[in-house]
Amino acid sequence: MGHRAAFAVPAVVLVSAGAIAYRRWHLAWGATEAEVHGPMPGDELLPSAAFVATRAVTVDAEPADVWPWLVQVGFGRAGFYSYDWADNLGRPSARSLLPEFQHPEVGGLAAPMASPPDERNAFRVAAVNAPTTLVWAKPDSTWAWELTPLDGRRTRVVTRLKARYERSALLPVTMLLMEVGDFPMMRRMLLGIKERAQSTP
Repeated sequence: MGHRAAFAVPAVVLVSAGAIAYRRWHLAWGATEAEVHGPMPGDELLPSAAFVATRAVTVDAEPADVWPWLVQVGFGRAGFYSYDWADNLGRPSARSLLPEFQHPEVGGLAAPMASPPDERNAFRVAAVNAPTTLVWAKPDSTWAWELTPLDGRRTRVVTRLKARYERSALLPVTMLLMEVGDFPMMRRMLLGIKERAQSTP
């Protein structure tokens, strides 16, 4: 084995180990072990998934103050409180509540990624129990939210995104978006919801 090959093997091992550790960390960002391994509403809708991310944040506001910011997210709505240049065509995400999006109903379209919203770019509301439980679903993915009241008028916000990778020409793009692009956007979104809910009068 040449010197280059001898160096390459441990380098690949280190990079692979780092990638695995990073994936494990970002798939559970902010969440406790109990939250990561515990059940979430909507889990039964997609029992087998290649991508499962459970993230969480504690908000210094009650569930009733967090809920309105959550239910109005989406392109053409409040945005995603994330990086607007990437998910809202540069339009600033809302900093006020939008009454027209405050009443989600089972079967309705939710969290659209583009306009006009349709079956390809938006979820359907699969379950809603204001102000604690919200589940969005598509045939290949689910996005669940659980808002649990804590002492001191605080809220534990836990979200779980599950996706099944379908074989298609777009599979590499889909995997890149989920495995690399999802975390920074989701982290920013959670912090955006936290910031806005805590500023609610």
